[in-house]
Amino acid sequence: MKQFLSLLAAAALGGILGGGLVYHQIAAIAAPTPVELMEQAPTSARLVSLPAVTDLPSQLAAPTFDFSEAAHLVTPAVVHIQASVTSEGKEGIKAMFDRNSPLQGGGEGSGVIYTSNGYVLTNHHVIEGTNKVEVTLNNNSKYAAEIVGYDEKTDIAVLKIEGENFPYLELADSDLAEIGQWVLAVGNPLDLNSTVTAGIISAKGRSIELIPGRDAIESFIQTDAAVNPGNSGGPLVDAEGRLLGINTAIATRTGLFQGYSFAIPINLVQRIADDIIETGSFRRVFLGVDIYSLDAESAANLGVNINQGVVIEAVQSGSSAAQGSLQAGDIVVEINGRTVRSLPDLTEIIGRSRIGDVLEIKVYRDQAYLDLAIEMLESVDK
Repeated sequence: MKQFLSLLAAAALGGILGGGLVYHQIAAIAAPTPVELMEQAPTSARLVSLPAVTDLPSQLAAPTFDFSEAAHLVTPAVVHIQASVTSEGKEGIKAMFDRNSPLQGGGEGSGVIYTSNGYVLTNHHVIEGTNKVEVTLNNNSKYAAEIVGYDEKTDIAVLKIEGENFPYLELADSDLAEIGQWVLAVGNPLDLNSTVTAGIISAKGRSIELIPGRDAIESFIQTDAAVNPGNSGGPLVDAEGRLLGINTAIATRTGLFQGYSFAIPINLVQRIADDIIETGSFRRVFLGVDIYSLDAESAANLGVNINQGVVIEAVQSGSSAAQGSLQAGDIVVEINGRTVRSLPDLTEIIGRSRIGDVLEIKVYRDQAYLDLAIEMLESVDK
């Protein structure tokens, strides 16, 4: 499966005490080639009269940015998470997480209060393999937290602390987030509580092969806001302090921040969290296709005159796709009016769908566009 990123490394940012996972770099970025400067002097020059600085229009003055109000809104809703395994819980922990991997022993991370009655969002990898979780609020209040549920394939977990009237954040619409937009990352990196960093959205719909398995859902918001171990599970917010995503990973060679971080978009997080709160698990739909992203090379091989979309290689019998008349060779270019440029776009849209939803899917077939209505069925892969 082809990926847009040449840097496919990511460090999951659980905690520096053993709870974090590090994903090592597998494709290096070449250093830039030095540019040779021409030293030949011009044979003649024309003098140009430039206006004095005082003559410049006032609207050209450098803008100022103040994120203090957003930081003030956000920090009370951000929590510090400490996860561990109790001695009496070691026998049952593998069954609880349905895994055969060794116990991790716990670690540290961040989270954000999702509702006023104490539901908390974080990453699955922050609490994976543990059965005791303690949440510390910005005012230093400590709470024992219940693990309500989680979804490994999106790296989302929901906790619950007892109480009412907790501070929580207004949700942004991550579909409307723009590249170049200012964002803040808030969390507890490197044991530094309530840390706020700023940056911009540098890309959307990134897949970095962080989460294993073909059914993983990766469509990260990429930013250059500084994020480090301990930030995992903390919020990415817009300049108004609205929750835009959950910080999850960094691209790194060292295990520390080196320029880019990745957050799960809140529109996907909300879909998963609401299911977990309601039923204890994420009820995934089942499109039932083998797919890959279209690019110029594969478009030439297929003999089509478009080079963006998702190619369907095979359709599984009895799936939503089969019942909705999708065919091998179809190229999905739009779902419910949203352009599908690559695999992450499609997996996020499908991942946000509910059982019984009817999706309007536009495909490119036989050199023409075709609109199909496809009802989404529940995934058979539990």
